[in-house]
This record gives sequence, C-alpha cells and structure tokens, in this order.
Amino acid sequence: MKLILTADVDNLGAPGDLVEVKDGYGRNFLLPRGLAIPATRGAQKQVEGIRRAQDARKVRDLDHANELKQAIEGLTGVSLAVKTADSGKLFGSVTTADVASAIKAAGGPVVDKRSIELPKSHIKATGKHGIAVHLHPDVVAKFDLEVAAN
Repeated sequence: MKLILTADVDNLGAPGDLVEVKDGYGRNFLLPRGLAIPATRGAQKQVEGIRRAQDARKVRDLDHANELKQAIEGLTGVSLAVKTADSGKLFGSVTTADVASAIKAAGGPVVDKRSIELPKSHIKATGKHGIAVHLHPDVVAKFDLEVAAN
C-alpha cells in the first residue's frame, strides 16, 4: 500500500514522504490516526504545497537562526489587542499562534508557533510579558509582548 505521511513516524519517514507499507499497518494504524493519506496525484500536489510552507518556516542553520534572533529582538512595539473584562482579565488566553501573528504583524519574520515559549504556559492578563522563541538548540530570542485591552 502506497501512502503519503502527514506526520513524523518513527522508523518510517517524515511528513510528505511517499512510503510503501503493508496493507494492515496502513489500514489499521496509519490511516485511522491521521498519520498518512492514500497516495494519489492530487494528494501528491497537496504535499508539495505543504513542503514549500514548511521550508519557508524552517530555520536552516545557526547563522540563519542568529539573523532571525536579531530581527525578533530588534522589533519594537510588538503588541496584541485582546478582549478583556473590566478588571483587566482576558476572555480566554493568549496562545502561541496569537504571539506568532503579532510578531509577523510587527514586521518580524514568520515564526513557527511550536518554537514559542510563553511564561507559565499561558497569558491571562494585560501588560508586558517576556516571550522566548527557540529558533535553534543554541539560539533563543527574547522580547516583550504588550497585551492591551481591545
């Protein structure tokens, strides 16, 4: 059975890889868990689009990570407007995807939301918050995010 992986599978491949597996493994494990899709011409085109998007977000090497760090730490006025109650508490919380979009809106580079580390794993109040972005195992960019009431 030919499948295209949609997630990283140990000892099999990375997302976007075309793999040949036994019918039972594909039908009973990979497909139900959403780890793969059947290999068709349309699916292959979709995978190429996914790969291009991943390459755009991917940090290539240490020098590239340092460039991104300089760009992120050089940003001023990274802010996020959110709905709040009268007391200043947020309705919901600020997520890593919200932070990634705030970086891009402030003129910064596109950052993968999985590389962003929030203080206490979530932000539930207005004010300045320190955010860390893990660009490379050796490179961490830090900046302040201003969460303001909308």
